Amino acid sequence: MEATTILPILKKKLAFLSGGKDRRSGLILTIPLCSEQTSMEELSTTLDYLLSIPSEKCKARGFTVIVDGRKSQWNIVKTVVLMLQNVIPAEVSLVCVVKPDEFWDKKVTHFCFWKEKDRLGFEVFEKFTKESTSLLDELAVINESEAGSQPDKDRPLDGNFLPSFDPETVLQTGHELLSELQQRRFNGSEGSTAWSPMDDELLAQPQVMKLLDSLREQYTKYQEVCRQRSKRTQLEEIQTKVMQVVNWLEGPGTEQLRTQWGIGDSTRASQALQQKHEEIESQHSEWFAVYVELNQQMAALLSAGDEEDLAELKSLQQQLSDVCYRQASQLEFRQNLLQSAHEFHGTAQDLSQQLDGLLGMLCADVTPTDGAAVQQTLKHLEEKLKSVEGALQGLREKGQILLDQISNQTSWSYGKDIVIKNKENIDHIQSVMEDMQLRKQRCEDMVDVRRLKMLQMVQLFKCEEDATQAVEWLGELLDALLKTHVRLGDDAQETKILLEKHKKFVDVAQSTYDYGRQLLQATVVLCQSLRCTTRSSGDTLPRLNRVWKQFSVTSEERLQRLEMASAFHTAAEKILTGCSEQSETSVDLEVYEEVEAVGKSLLDRLTVPVIFPDGSEQYFGSPSDMASSAEHIRDRIKLVEVRRLQQEEVEVEAAEQRLEEELEPTLRDS
Repeated sequence: MEATTILPILKKKLAFLSGGKDRRSGLILTIPLCSEQTSMEELSTTLDYLLSIPSEKCKARGFTVIVDGRKSQWNIVKTVVLMLQNVIPAEVSLVCVVKPDEFWDKKVTHFCFWKEKDRLGFEVFEKFTKESTSLLDELAVINESEAGSQPDKDRPLDGNFLPSFDPETVLQTGHELLSELQQRRFNGSEGSTAWSPMDDELLAQPQVMKLLDSLREQYTKYQEVCRQRSKRTQLEEIQTKVMQVVNWLEGPGTEQLRTQWGIGDSTRASQALQQKHEEIESQHSEWFAVYVELNQQMAALLSAGDEEDLAELKSLQQQLSDVCYRQASQLEFRQNLLQSAHEFHGTAQDLSQQLDGLLGMLCADVTPTDGAAVQQTLKHLEEKLKSVEGALQGLREKGQILLDQISNQTSWSYGKDIVIKNKENIDHIQSVMEDMQLRKQRCEDMVDVRRLKMLQMVQLFKCEEDATQAVEWLGELLDALLKTHVRLGDDAQETKILLEKHKKFVDVAQSTYDYGRQLLQATVVLCQSLRCTTRSSGDTLPRLNRVWKQFSVTSEERLQRLEMASAFHTAAEKILTGCSEQSETSVDLEVYEEVEAVGKSLLDRLTVPVIFPDGSEQYFGSPSDMASSAEHIRDRIKLVEVRRLQQEEVEVEAAEQRLEEELEPTLRDS
């Protein structure tokens, strides 16, 4: 019956085995009844499951059933007792019903639960008597023979040392027999008329007790004899195993380590040596496991405190520990040496790969597209070189550690001077470090050359970029000259200021042009140094010259217009401000004609575009700007014309007056 199928019923705890035992060593089964109605079917199922748990030997002793009816009705208690009598009478030896004390004062119950057991079989008693008597004789002989003779360490255990019967089994049988006899006597002493012990059973009990006491005494002595024999045997076995461990470690184990002295010349070779060392360690581990077991056994024997064996055990333990610790130290040293060699070769391999990568970068042609790409490549190159320097430093450190370990390497043999072949390992380590140093130095020299070249390329791209910028600036100056420098001034003073600003403006353009020319010249020099043809300077120089010529033509035209405007305003202001209507001084006619001629020439020039060397044309400012300037000039010409007419009228009036004055005497005479 599986518990999972009746788990809900078992959780109700209608009955349970508490683990306690009665005087007969029988198990105690408890049935706690509650105030609620108890299902007899579920109780029967629970009992069937619980009674299937103990062994058949335990069941044979019978169960003591405790029915706790303190919280239940009496009719339920009687039903449970009757169920026990009908369902499991073979397993039940005693039923105890628990009820409140006042219950028995009120009610008298009449039911009897008893079962007739078979009388104690004499075959059991006779068997125990026969076996125990024979066993006592054998144990006495063994104990006396062992006590009367000195322990012989070389004497093996023979069959005569072992008794014919197992003492534990015979003692167990005697205890069970005695417990059964005592239980029968106890049941009979309670006054029950159902059963009473027989006389032979009453006489058998003291005899069984006497046999048990004698048997226990002899068995205790026999156990001590066995312990001493076992101890001597164990000591002999320990000594044999200790010598086996010592002989192997000092023989084949030491020879294995003595022949393994190389460190390999590459990562793969060092890995192969590590694998070989792991195999050696695996073989040693088996013997070390034997050492641990032997050490525990010897420690246990030493704790027993037998003085006759202490010195021998301590000597064996010390010898075994010394050999094992020395061999373990050699294994650990070899393992650390191989690990350092593996790290050294791994670092050397990584450094070699980095040097190959750096050399590949240095041997490849540099074809950057701009200065930023050159700087990025240069930065990457510097990072590679720095990484190589760090790896080389790490190689030196690991190589020094490995050299120190090799120099501190002790002899593989105990007490023997054996030359370890370390010169080859030392030469290999130093050769690897020197080779890496030379390769790094060559790459570093090449990096210096490449760095200089790339810095020149950065300067080249910078010069080309700045030259292009100079062309753009010059173009912007030309554009500003054509579109914003259109005013000619309202008077001579303003025109003079505009002339000064124009000269400064031209100076700025001249500086920009000269700067661009210098940059392009530097580009040519850098390209010659780098042994490469110019890419952008061939296009930039014509553009620079073309824009400069356009600017020169435009600035010259602007200068001539400002100079004409200055001459016009100066002459006009001389006419307009040099004489007034009341002034007796008159302006020469040539001055008026000059102002008129300059003004008309200036007006005509305003309508003419700037013609560039390539034949293209460009006007100053917008048509409205030119119209405004022309209108102002025309207004001044009109003012000058008005002043001319006024001067002519004054001159005519003056001539008429002089004529009248000249004619007045004549008229007076006539």
